[in-house]
Amino acid sequence: MKIFAHVEPGAPAVEMEVEHPELAGAEVLVRVTNSGVCHSDVHCQDGYFDLGDAGHYELTAAGAQYPVVLGHEIVGEVVAAGPDATVQPGDTKFIVFPWIGCGECQACREDRENYCSGAKRNLSVQRRGGYAEEVHVPDERYLVPLGDIDPSFGATLACSGLTSYSAVQKITPLPADQPVAVIGAGGVGLMTVAVLKALGHENIVAVDMSEAALENAAGVGASATVQVGGENLVQDIVEAGGGKFAAAIDLVNNGDTSTAALFAMANGGTLVSVGLFGGQYRFPTALTAFNLLNIRGNFVGSLPELKELVQLAQDVDLPRPPIREVPLTADEVNTALDGLRNRNLNGRAVLVSS
Repeated sequence: MKIFAHVEPGAPAVEMEVEHPELAGAEVLVRVTNSGVCHSDVHCQDGYFDLGDAGHYELTAAGAQYPVVLGHEIVGEVVAAGPDATVQPGDTKFIVFPWIGCGECQACREDRENYCSGAKRNLSVQRRGGYAEEVHVPDERYLVPLGDIDPSFGATLACSGLTSYSAVQKITPLPADQPVAVIGAGGVGLMTVAVLKALGHENIVAVDMSEAALENAAGVGASATVQVGGENLVQDIVEAGGGKFAAAIDLVNNGDTSTAALFAMANGGTLVSVGLFGGQYRFPTALTAFNLLNIRGNFVGSLPELKELVQLAQDVDLPRPPIREVPLTADEVNTALDGLRNRNLNGRAVLVSS
């Protein structure tokens, strides 16, 4: 089967052929029909994540082995199944949950595999991901029926949607009129605005450098927008929300954005740090105590949360970011990653098989 792999850090994706895996237990082989392109794949292509003064966190330190097949927003059809699987080839399309843990630690036993402290098996890092004709999934339990959700939109639910939903759960419940900042209006930011709007929140301030991104955010439910670049970002954010913020979800999460979010926070406010753009906190520690601030990290979400999100998408017409469908080829993988890296990709790109 074809895979579109990076053979070393920084290299473009190239087409390669690999053997089909032999399936055991409840393992399944899924033909990829739709594969979203996520900004974290840009960092994975680089081969590291920026940790500020702590240096780099190398992808190989997380268990990746080259050639690496990225792509973790996957929708597809079962084409083969192990002897213990109940799904059969030709069954309905599924969203694939990619954040697979070791299956043995306490977090995994509690169905919180994104908190796994053992040997993770995440698709696109430790295991081959969705930039391929087919993806090997270690258990059918990681397949979530797509239902009547558009498959390209459904693919984005596996990461940007799930990350957004899980981050929103960390700040709710809140009164609908309390100001919430969403910092970064790329793919995950747009889904965060959409999820907040779908759950009934009314005061949502989107913050970004790009005017086009902010227009997208307004289109999916932001009640106000702030373009970065003014003289006083904190003041601009506070004025846009009508007062200091009950919460902020930071999809950029560098030194500048986290500092602005914390200074814009009301007493008792919560900052959810999500983005992987690098840097470190620069905020007075005493103010964290004086202002009773909460800082919470969020990395993707759990399998139960993905199921809840899919149910929400089936029950409610979730606002959707612009989606551009392109063929599932090595050239289009590279074009989409370059668009994200250079910040000239408006909305989401989803690779679609022919």
